[in-house]
Amino acid sequence: MRRESAAPRSILIVKLSAIGDVIQTLPMLAALRRNFPEAQIDWVVEEEAAGLLAGHPAVDRILVSRRKSWMRELREWKRCRAALQGISRFLKDLRQTKYDWVIDNHGVLKSGILVALSRGRRKIGYRATARIADEGSYLFTRERYPPLPIERHALERYLDLVRQLGVPTQGIALEYPVSAEALNSMRKLLEGRGFGERPLAVIHPLAKWDTKQWAPENFSELADRLAKRGRRVVFTGSRDDSAGVERILGRIASPSRVLNLTGQTDLPKLAALFSLADVVITPDTGPMHLAAAVKAPLVALFGPTAPWRTGPYGNGNAVLRKELPCSPCFRKSCPTRECLQRITVEEVLKTVEEKLAERRGAWP
Repeated sequence: MRRESAAPRSILIVKLSAIGDVIQTLPMLAALRRNFPEAQIDWVVEEEAAGLLAGHPAVDRILVSRRKSWMRELREWKRCRAALQGISRFLKDLRQTKYDWVIDNHGVLKSGILVALSRGRRKIGYRATARIADEGSYLFTRERYPPLPIERHALERYLDLVRQLGVPTQGIALEYPVSAEALNSMRKLLEGRGFGERPLAVIHPLAKWDTKQWAPENFSELADRLAKRGRRVVFTGSRDDSAGVERILGRIASPSRVLNLTGQTDLPKLAALFSLADVVITPDTGPMHLAAAVKAPLVALFGPTAPWRTGPYGNGNAVLRKELPCSPCFRKSCPTRECLQRITVEEVLKTVEEKLAERRGAWP
């Protein structure tokens, strides 16, 4: 496929969700910004992950698709007009700029439709494969490039798309810029709650898939044992996670050394908290990738998914996983959840303590 040599003056990235996928697209953003420092780079993203990009120095404009909210509002007569007005404003913003490049890095029908509605000289995406051809997103692009094999890490597959456009990608790393404001806010919060001392262990226990979920009683025991060893333990999660985290906390015998910040941190503040942590423990979930992006010492628990495809990217991350004949199965339901049940509290505690030992030189 012929590549045009002129440097783009305006670029639109279409990567809508989820949190982990947006984070893994940041190296693509970094490569574009490094090679086209004067270009306008905009990004279309859905509500859930929009906070990640707010204030990002490499993004000029964020276009937030409130698709899920609009769908809910359209079902209610009293809110229908507001939803239609919101959609109209979004489409006006989307079509405000005629971009040199529109890059569909999502590869699904909803992203393809937005690419079709945008104004772009070059509309770029992935060639149809067995994985994405069913949604037909490739029909909305004019330039289609072959994706790397599915067994390659998602971050590398995303970065490879712009490499095929002729954009140098050597030396590009996964990084997320933690703002000074968010960092100061989290430091003050921790100190105000008596959690300013080291070492600090952050546990983000809940995942969206049931099959990715380590048993709540395991997290309770892990937190208890860490607290008894003098570690400060902080639990995090979204507002929707509150009930699940409360069930975990209800089993803990040493609550004075455990702090529950569930629902109290937006994504930039969560990134700041992870950056302050001496270790972060999490299943395979979006915030796991955020912890990796801020270079937090990380212990990730994997069950039905493949860490070589979507695990925490970079050196120094510890991934705990059991090699079973059925894993990875990528199923959202399972009668046994054996792959995660076989990961013991003792194994996780040992790995966490190894991470803390590596960090001791950084403690005051």
